[in-house]
Amino acid sequence: MEKIRGMDVKAQQAAAEYVQSLAAPPGSLGKLTDLAVQLAGITGKVKNTVDRRRIIVMCADNGVVAEGVSATPPVVTLSQAVNMTRYLTGMSTLAAHFGDEVEVVDVGISTVYCTGDSSRNENGSAARQGEKILQRRIRRGTGNIVREAAMTREQAVEAILVGIERARQAYEDGINVIGVGEMGIGNTTTSSAVLAALTGLPAEEVTGRGGGLTDAAFAKKKAVISRALLLHGFTPGSDPDPIDVLSKVGGLDLAAMCGVYLGAAICRIPVVIDGFISIVAALCAGRLCETSKAYMFPSHLSEEIGYMRAAQELQVDPWLHLNMRLGEGSGCPLAFMIIESACALMNKMATFEKARIDDGYLADLRQMQRDDRPPCDS
Repeated sequence: MEKIRGMDVKAQQAAAEYVQSLAAPPGSLGKLTDLAVQLAGITGKVKNTVDRRRIIVMCADNGVVAEGVSATPPVVTLSQAVNMTRYLTGMSTLAAHFGDEVEVVDVGISTVYCTGDSSRNENGSAARQGEKILQRRIRRGTGNIVREAAMTREQAVEAILVGIERARQAYEDGINVIGVGEMGIGNTTTSSAVLAALTGLPAEEVTGRGGGLTDAAFAKKKAVISRALLLHGFTPGSDPDPIDVLSKVGGLDLAAMCGVYLGAAICRIPVVIDGFISIVAALCAGRLCETSKAYMFPSHLSEEIGYMRAAQELQVDPWLHLNMRLGEGSGCPLAFMIIESACALMNKMATFEKARIDDGYLADLRQMQRDDRPPCDS
């Protein structure tokens, strides 16, 4: 990951100094100004805009659903992927409202569907339900992780490269900020397995109910994850290779999402983490390249219990506490608006000079802040 460079320290310092000149008590704008400084480190510019925003949604099925770990049938992966292209799901409804682009990518949907090329439906008209889904399918779903590896290492790498490609395309399209979403029945199970493998935590501490399970099904889900970890040799105290973890107990969606984070860092684009599945993919990217974490922004605190474990590992603090657990990338449109607000402050708020206010009375407070402030990341 030699192409991923650290923050532009000079831009961060310039942004931090500009924040001090804004006509407000020091520190009163809290995380919004911290965000603006981080954004400057990414782009190299003190003042930024996020007029073009895109959520990249990686879609794939997971063979582990055969173990009864999900209350939802696999066909829903395809149904919701299609509905995302129609802006009918929770995430895409919010995206449409705020003017965000949504890119839906098939990296491993198992259900066969028509892309609108030649097939006909029962009415004789062209069946075009999948025509807006971008085709990058590596295989039709993964293996059942309690019986075999989810995929080969080569397939995991291929999925990561798909994510990098889509981030690069977003950069070439002039996108200012990326969000990372997913659609894949069973992917809270694979995400919990990946998180447990990377951290050494037991399944019970990182596994939630996902889309909703009975007590018996929830117990089975945790047992399945524990069996998968044992089968593939992921034990506490080990330091596993993230690609090995993704290939054995992960999913194609997770691997591709990991690639989006890496690609965003390569292209120096800020990238927003959604909920539990998205943050586990972000953790994989952070383990592969520590520097990539500086390009990531959190959105909301997921209700899944493993989320905070992953957030602590990744050292991010979620901005919003809204009891959300939908996934899809649903937190990204909300986070985009927070980022846009930080940009607005830097672009439009008056400085003390423009407001014609003598700020000399703040000298002591500013010195205290400078004494307490940690150094900028390099």
